[in-house]
Amino acid sequence: MSNEELKELLKKAGLSKKAFSEILGTSNQALNNWATRGVPYWVESWLNLYIENKECKELKEIIRENVCKE
Repeated sequence: MSNEELKELLKKAGLSKKAFSEILGTSNQALNNWATRGVPYWVESWLNLYIENKECKELKEIIRENVCKE
């Protein structure tokens, strides 16, 4: 995964590098180091799952608001 692909996934996830590093419990500098060392193999799948979960939560809220009215 390239740094450009990482930026795109972060954008799609609605996360800044700072927010992502806080979620991971690491420093922003560690993420910046990926520019030279390469993005770890697990980041792409992690972000894709984060995005999918976010979309599911949004869909769940829409359903709750429109279908589960009492």
